[in-house]
Amino acid sequence: MTSGRLLKLLSLLQTPREWPGSELAGRLGVSLRTIRRDVERLRELGYPVRASMGAIGGYRLVAGTAMPPLLLDDEEAVAIAVGLRTAARHAVAGIEEPSVRALAKLERVLPTRLRHRVTALGKATVPMTTWEQPTVDPETLTVLATAITGGERVRFRYRSDADRLVEPHRLVSAGRRWYLVAYDNERGDWRTFRVDRIEAIRGTGVRVPPRELPGGDAAAFVAGRLSTLTPVYTAEATLFAPIEQLAGRIADLEAIDEHTCRLRGHVDTLPFLALRLLWLGCDFVVHQPPELVDYLRELGARAITAAGPATTGSSGRSAPA
Repeated sequence: MTSGRLLKLLSLLQTPREWPGSELAGRLGVSLRTIRRDVERLRELGYPVRASMGAIGGYRLVAGTAMPPLLLDDEEAVAIAVGLRTAARHAVAGIEEPSVRALAKLERVLPTRLRHRVTALGKATVPMTTWEQPTVDPETLTVLATAITGGERVRFRYRSDADRLVEPHRLVSAGRRWYLVAYDNERGDWRTFRVDRIEAIRGTGVRVPPRELPGGDAAAFVAGRLSTLTPVYTAEATLFAPIEQLAGRIADLEAIDEHTCRLRGHVDTLPFLALRLLWLGCDFVVHQPPELVDYLRELGARAITAAGPATTGSSGRSAPA
């Protein structure tokens, strides 16, 4: 049995249909007995091939207890890579980090011609995001994921000026922000880096044994570092709009009634939350923190000053000066 014939058989069986043995034999130019032997070989390799008897019986690939390797044609491979890039870029709970790992594995085995197509599609398309969402380059994520898996040191430019040499340990997804936990070789200590601020990343080819992170939990390590950098405010506000209207535009909402909802959550910066609330375009009342109330008053005063004195036209409505 040739490996080429086995791959062709597997490719046929991965299409969602049942294949009569005679049709498979005709497609591959072999006997029915050879098809049966090849099917047994696929089963030994972990591919769950089910055979059904009867006039319309045949062979088909079914779901098993584990996922064996897949055979993808060019278009399928490109479609999956682009889909994984999209999933890595957007904050879908629980899917970002697995998407990055899968994308790193797929891009590592893509032929050069397909890798160029995926890269071209990534450069030619951009997600529609609002101003407050940091943009993370999926290519940076996949390079870091590959380095973490392979135990490779990487160099990159951080905050557009500082060059760093680090040993990547873990990627941590926190909402729409990604953080890298890494051992900084030049500073001799563990550090966290915002991935959207990492530029010009490149592998060094130097493999090193994994280090043990203090505490062992990368997510807790990032949370601890962030808590020492910025104050965290507990926010509560009543929003005078149906929750269905605001869902997806701001988190931590709960319905009060069909016309009103309440925001309860935690924020690091008052300007972010204040502008986020104003951007919603509905009336609201802030209950806490008092610092947010003061900031909104200050922001409102600046807005009135910037607008200048109002004049009244013949219609009785205010018109811009």
